[in-house]
Amino acid sequence: MLYSLHVKNLALIKEQEIEFSKGLNILTGETGAGKSVIIGSVNLALGGKADPGLIRTGEEYALVELCFGLESKEQKRLLQEMDIPIEDDDSVVIQRKIMQGRSVSKVGGESVSARQLKDISNILINIHGQNDHQELLHKKKHMDILDNYCGDKLGGLFDELSKEYHSMQEIKRQLEESDMDETSRKREQELLEFEVAEISDAGLKEGEDEELDSSYRKMVNARKISEAAYGCQALTESGDSGESASDMIGRAVRELTSVVSYDSELEGLLEQLSDVENLLGDFGHSLSDYMRGLEFNDEQFRETEDRLNTINHLKDKYGGSIESVLKSLSEKEARLEVLSDLDAHRASLEKELAAKNAVVLKLCGKISDIRKEGAAALEKKLVQALVDLNFLDVRFRIEVEESKDRVSARGYDEVSFLISTNPGEDLRPLDQIASGGELSRIMLALKTVVADKDDISTLIFDEIDAGISGKTAWKVSQKLGELSREHQIICITHLPQIAAMADTHFMIEKGLSDGRTVTSIYALDEDASVKELSRLLGGEEITDAVIENAREMRRMAEETKRG
Repeated sequence: MLYSLHVKNLALIKEQEIEFSKGLNILTGETGAGKSVIIGSVNLALGGKADPGLIRTGEEYALVELCFGLESKEQKRLLQEMDIPIEDDDSVVIQRKIMQGRSVSKVGGESVSARQLKDISNILINIHGQNDHQELLHKKKHMDILDNYCGDKLGGLFDELSKEYHSMQEIKRQLEESDMDETSRKREQELLEFEVAEISDAGLKEGEDEELDSSYRKMVNARKISEAAYGCQALTESGDSGESASDMIGRAVRELTSVVSYDSELEGLLEQLSDVENLLGDFGHSLSDYMRGLEFNDEQFRETEDRLNTINHLKDKYGGSIESVLKSLSEKEARLEVLSDLDAHRASLEKELAAKNAVVLKLCGKISDIRKEGAAALEKKLVQALVDLNFLDVRFRIEVEESKDRVSARGYDEVSFLISTNPGEDLRPLDQIASGGELSRIMLALKTVVADKDDISTLIFDEIDAGISGKTAWKVSQKLGELSREHQIICITHLPQIAAMADTHFMIEKGLSDGRTVTSIYALDEDASVKELSRLLGGEEITDAVIENAREMRRMAEETKRG
C-alpha cells in the first residue's frame, strides 16, 4: 500500500506530507483547490512527463516522494528480481527531483531509468483516470483484461507459444531466403566458394594474431630496444671504465669486508650489500640472454609482416577477431551445403514449417479454449457487478473470435466486449454505446471482479464519478467500499455519496501564506468530515437539515461497510 506522499515546491504546494491509510481514502475540496495536483504528483513520481513549469515560482526544484509498503510475497519477489532496494521493514521509497531541463528518479536512494520506474509502478499501483476509462474502447485492452482474469492458466501456454511461434517465424525467414532462381543461386555459390577458400587457405589459429603482433612490435622497435639494452648493460655490468654499478657495488663490498671483524653490527649490512651484488649479477646474465634473442633477419621480419597483413585483411572483411572469422567460415560452409542441393533444403524447411505450424495452432487452440471458458465466467460476474452499479437491465457479452489468419505470440483470437444497457437494444461494441459515466462504472466493475486475482494493493481513481449522480453515485460508493476491503483505494470525488464511504477523509483547500497562494491537504475527523459532506450536499448556506442529512449519509455508509 501507499504509506505516504511527500510533495515540495510543486505548483501551488509549498511542502506537504500526506499519510494514507488502509481501505478507502477520499479526497475532496473546492473546484480549483488543487485536487488534480495531488494525483499529478503521484504520476510524476512514477515517471510521468516532468514539465519544469510545475516548479513553484522562485524555487530551484520540485520534489515528490512516495513510500510504499509491500503487502504480498509476489510484489517483493518481482522487485527483488529487478534488484530494487527494499528496506528491512519491506518498504520501498520512490523519489523524483525535477529541475530546469532535467529530472532525477531514485528508488531506495539508487538512480533508476524511466523504463525501470514504469515496471516498478506496474507492480505497486494502478491509477485510473478518464484516459484509462477510454482505453476500454480499444479491443486490445479487452484481450488484456480477459487474459488477466484467466491468470495462471494462460501463463505457461504463452511462454510455450512464444517460443514455438518465433521458431516458426525463423523457418519462414529461411524459406524466403532460399527462394531464388538458378542464376542467383550460382552467383551466391561462387562467391561463397571463393570466400571459404580464402579463409581456409589462411589456416588461422585463435590467438595467433596477438602473438604475431607482439613479435612484430618487437622487430619494428628492435633498434630502440637494442640501444636501451646496451646502455643498461654498460651502466650495470663491469667495464673498462670502472664506473659501472657492478664495479661500484663490488668495491663497496670489499670496503665493508675489510672492517666487518671490528663490529658485529656490520655483518647484517654486508649481507644486504652482498645480496645486491648477486642480484645485479643475475640481472646481467638475464639481460645478456635477452639481447641474444633480439637477433633476427629481414626474412623473419617480412614473413611476420605478411602474415599479420593476411590476418588483418580477413578480420576486416569477415569479423573483428580470428574467432569471428572462423565463425563466418562455419556459416559460409553451412550455406554452401544448402545451395548445393537447394530443392532438398526447401522441401525440408517446408516439412518443418508444416509441423511447427501444427504445434502453434494447437497451442493457439488451447489458449482460445481457456479464454472462452474465462469469458463465460467473467460475463456472469460482470453483469452482476454492473447491476450493483445501477445498470438496471444490462446484458454483457465477451466474444472470443478465432482466426488462423492472425496467428501471433498471443494466439489467434480477437476479443470484443459487447453491451446492451436498455431493454430491446442489441448488443453492441462499447464504443458505440457507452458514455463517459458508463465507462467509469464498467471499469470499476472490472476492477471489483478481478480484485482477488490482482497482486497490486493500491488503486487510485480519478474522475470515477464523471457523469453520475443520485442513486447511481450511491451504488458506485458501495462498490468502492467493497473493493477497499482487499485493496487500498485513493479516490478524488465531488460527490457526497462517495465521500460518505471514506475510511479516511482528506480535505484539499487553497489559501494564502506569506502573501502567496498555497494548496494544503489534511485529514478530517468525524465532525469535520460531516461538515465537508454538508458542503458537498448543500448550496450557498449549510443548514441544520443539510448537516443532519450528511450525518445520516455517514451512518448509512457505515452500515453498508459493516454489512
